[in-house]
Amino acid sequence: MEREERLLAEVRDEFGLIRVLEVGDYRFLEFGESVEQSCVFTRDPSWLEYDYTRAMLLGALCHEAPESALFLGLGAGSLTQACLKFLPLEDVEAIELRPDVPRLAMDYLGLTDDPRLYIRVGDALDLLDTAEKADLVFVDLYTDTGPGVGHLAWRFLERCQQQLNPGGWLVINQWTNDEGKPLGAALLRGLYHRHYWECPVKEGNVILLVPADLEQELDLDGLAARADALAPRLGYSLRPLIEVLRPAT
Repeated sequence: MEREERLLAEVRDEFGLIRVLEVGDYRFLEFGESVEQSCVFTRDPSWLEYDYTRAMLLGALCHEAPESALFLGLGAGSLTQACLKFLPLEDVEAIELRPDVPRLAMDYLGLTDDPRLYIRVGDALDLLDTAEKADLVFVDLYTDTGPGVGHLAWRFLERCQQQLNPGGWLVINQWTNDEGKPLGAALLRGLYHRHYWECPVKEGNVILLVPADLEQELDLDGLAARADALAPRLGYSLRPLIEVLRPAT
């Protein structure tokens, strides 16, 4: 039986329409005309409903003990909430382009006012150089028409990697092309010297796991052990995502 859809909030800014909708126990952040950006389970805002967000959390587990994280693109904040809850983070910064998004996330989508979290409003392409370096950097810059320009901008993606502390990991939510490869695959291979890993997910995206430097490898055994240890708290297993990890294509 279909659940009734309720409109909780609607805001129009210089970039277009933002809406928050509720269907049963779920709330959705939408940009433009019904383009879903985020999904939140209201009973537990740290629950990650979609595989692409779970794969980004898996990317965070590539680091044995991250203390700092930088989110480029906040959305509803569910991934940020999960990282704050399940990782030993002490300092988290998020840069969000649209000023109403953090407000709506706090008012309707369960984003808490955590003292470890600092949110700045502005364009990540402009503000990246003023952010603190971090153990984890997440890139998830989507609009109602698709990925933001940063997802295919050589200099920006290079700076994202340079923003990492030694031993850090860059986690990028990338669209795929018709062949199932990341959008801009040739650019990514050249920029990161084919030294990264890909996690394709059923939503059609592929999550890129990029280490801070060429000497840094992915410890699959350690990643699997950390994922297994976390599974009881998460309420789901990340093992299926580990099984589809592949070197750069």
